Amino acid sequence: MSEFLRSYLTVFIFGCVAVGLVGAVLGLGSLLRPKRPRPEKLIAYESGVDPVGEGWTQAEIRYYIFALLFVMFDVEAVFIFPWATRLEAYGTFGVVEMSVFIGVLALGLLYAWRKKVLRWI
Repeated sequence: MSEFLRSYLTVFIFGCVAVGLVGAVLGLGSLLRPKRPRPEKLIAYESGVDPVGEGWTQAEIRYYIFALLFVMFDVEAVFIFPWATRLEAYGTFGVVEMSVFIGVLALGLLYAWRKKVLRWI
């Protein structure tokens, strides 16, 4: 058997072992866990409030957009930190590229600001 096929066979074996272990642990968990079905367990759950009757209101879409904006700027930080540590190696080209990147994100923030997405109340 060639070295190329042997390396893929090794990956395949480890993949099968991983799938087998996950299946075994899930199967063992289903055998050992207590089974006490109750009607309360079948009710849909949303943030600790029953989704029917009094007290339940659907969340507004702007909160989800606010969360997506947070994730977007969090990802921006993930890209800026490694760039800042290697700034000398990138030189002028790196500064221009990061300026374009930050500019595009700033345009997105300006757009969200103009659409009043960032208003919490």
